[in-house]
Amino acid sequence: MLGFGYLKATPTTFVQHYSGGTIRKQGIGLSFFYYVPFGQIVLVPLAATDSPFVFNETTSDFQEVSIQGQITYRVVDAPKLATLLDFSVKPSGQYQTDDPGKLAERITNAAQILARGYTQKRTLRELLRDSEGIVSVVREGLKGSQVIGELGVEVTEFHLVGIKATPEMAKALQADAREELLRKADEAIFVRRNASVNNERSIRENELNTEILVEEKKRQVREAQISADIAVEEQRAQLVDHRVANEHKEAESKAFALASMLAPIKDVDWRILMAASGGGDAGQNIGVAFRELAANAEKIGELNISPDLLASLMKTKG
Repeated sequence: MLGFGYLKATPTTFVQHYSGGTIRKQGIGLSFFYYVPFGQIVLVPLAATDSPFVFNETTSDFQEVSIQGQITYRVVDAPKLATLLDFSVKPSGQYQTDDPGKLAERITNAAQILARGYTQKRTLRELLRDSEGIVSVVREGLKGSQVIGELGVEVTEFHLVGIKATPEMAKALQADAREELLRKADEAIFVRRNASVNNERSIRENELNTEILVEEKKRQVREAQISADIAVEEQRAQLVDHRVANEHKEAESKAFALASMLAPIKDVDWRILMAASGGGDAGQNIGVAFRELAANAEKIGELNISPDLLASLMKTKG
């Protein structure tokens, strides 16, 4: 009414009221009436703002890569920012220029410069494996950036949603990774089989060593048995030798006794011995007589033996 307007700012908005080129009011969340034809309102948002981004960069091995993420920032020095960018609004509440949108663009450009410096020093494979590295570098770089500080803005967070290679390179990396995994799987199988073979060899060696020890013990037992048998046979041989020696001595003793007994009569005629023994029986005497006759046959001219004598001899023999 009558050219007056009413402004009611939120608690997260910094307000400046210019009139005649002079700041009449400024502060956070102000509410007041002002004369529209001569007044100018500046509204600087203080709330944290999320700005998404997509960077298309090239790695050190000349591979294209897409980096997607989000930057979170907030204004910490609104009066300073208001002197660098135009945040003035129309009576309808719309910004008069596109400067407020340039703030996010400048912050994003600063982040892209830092990301580019990191990306161009890494290969595609290294970049895909080390996303935390680029996050750390860009985050620290933005917090210490002179450009960001001069804008009166603070970057509170830098997030990466993803790092993507071109579809063709992604397929190639997937194939390479697949081959690497298959190779590692083959190596694991080889290691497992080799370990199994080594275990089997160790088991077999233990079995053979056990068999060797068993055979050695058997051999020792056999040697002990043979030694025992040899000792027994040696004792038996000694026993036989002693027995033969004893029998030999006994035979010699008997022979000596017999020789001693026969020595007195060895030169005596046997006929005398027979006569001394009592003459014997008639048949034996006749037999000795016939023997003497046979021994002296050449001296006998004629010998007559009567049948009666033979008959008597036959009867006596029967």
